[in-house]
Amino acid sequence: MSERTISHEFRGEQLQSVHVGTGGAVRGTVIIVPTFAGVSDLEKGFARDMAGRGYACLIADLWGTTYSGPDQRDAAFGHMTRLKSDRAALRDRMLDIVDLAKAQDGTDPQKIAAIGYCFGGLCVLDLARSGADIAGVASFHGLFDAPDLPPQPIKAKVVAYHGWNDPMVPPDAVVALAKELTDGGADWQIHGYGHTGHGFTNPKVGALNIPGVDYNAAAARRSWAALHDYLDELFG
Repeated sequence: MSERTISHEFRGEQLQSVHVGTGGAVRGTVIIVPTFAGVSDLEKGFARDMAGRGYACLIADLWGTTYSGPDQRDAAFGHMTRLKSDRAALRDRMLDIVDLAKAQDGTDPQKIAAIGYCFGGLCVLDLARSGADIAGVASFHGLFDAPDLPPQPIKAKVVAYHGWNDPMVPPDAVVALAKELTDGGADWQIHGYGHTGHGFTNPKVGALNIPGVDYNAAAARRSWAALHDYLDELFG
């Protein structure tokens, strides 16, 4: 297994994404888009697990900084709000990340998927909405609101892993996403986990002290197992 930092830029912003390689044969490449906190040990742990299963991973740095404590939370939310306020630019940023993944040695451009967490879940859904020619996207406790952009046919297979009690994504938003994906011609799935809130994959998320945001070990385990079934379907 290998791990290296890739310096790159997007429209003048200096970014530091992380590539985790398998050290051998590659079943496919998985782009991992972090939460509002940026690249962290959580995403690196997910990537190392995937590399052990034969997937090369690119952990995408979207804004060049990492949240590392309560005193930086407002700044991290500010970066997220800035990117979310211009969905066309966010789409272009995600397409640039796909190009970065394709440029890495051993990447098969026909075997790329993207997964994202919280804000990263919205990012990968926007990647699918762009009509990007990738195999699939998976959103973990992502935000579902659609951008005000012309709809495109959705080529990627889409799956969303959703905590049913997520205060940021009420049931009406889930139904709206299902309709949007159906109208876009997507092959889609939405997995709902009962008695589960936002951020359920992160054991440390409770430290944010936000109502409705908490770790759920059962949902984390079930969604991770479902993801690997989904990747088996994408890549064989």
